[in-house]
Amino acid sequence: MQQSWIDQNRRQPAAAAASAIFVISAATMLGAWYFEYVVKLAPCPLCLEQRLPYYIVIPLSLLLTIAVPVHAPRALVSVGLLAIAAAMLCGAALGAYHAGVEWHWWPGPTDCSGPVTDFNAKGPLLNQLQTIRVARCDEAAWRFLGISLAGYNALISLLLAAIAAWGLDVGRPTR
Repeated sequence: MQQSWIDQNRRQPAAAAASAIFVISAATMLGAWYFEYVVKLAPCPLCLEQRLPYYIVIPLSLLLTIAVPVHAPRALVSVGLLAIAAAMLCGAALGAYHAGVEWHWWPGPTDCSGPVTDFNAKGPLLNQLQTIRVARCDEAAWRFLGISLAGYNALISLLLAAIAAWGLDVGRPTR
């Protein structure tokens, strides 16, 4: 008899976790690119740093999604899920830090949240610099329900770390 998808995922939580992590993290990056290229919200330096964990997690979760059904060593899959959890916890910390900078709870990096220099000097280069719009780390470009994109990133990163932890089959009997 054909087993249902839910039954298969109950027996292989690592595969289910890796698949969910891949889909959610890829959708998150697609959302970030949508806001950047379609909505035209330029990312600040902290926004770009928050993408780094996804650049690790997306290919790693895809590899784990493939590795579990072909019976890769359990220890290897566990190390991969631990790496995903660690990367996403770093992503959550970056997102929380950035959200705190946006709410002015603490200062941000001076390259994107410090004072803007007055460019009153004359010259063609300085005239060009006056028209450039620098994305600031201490101003939320977009909010929904009072939460900025950095705040949503922190929440999504925590969710992905929790899914990776759930996928670890440490202590579960083998079937």
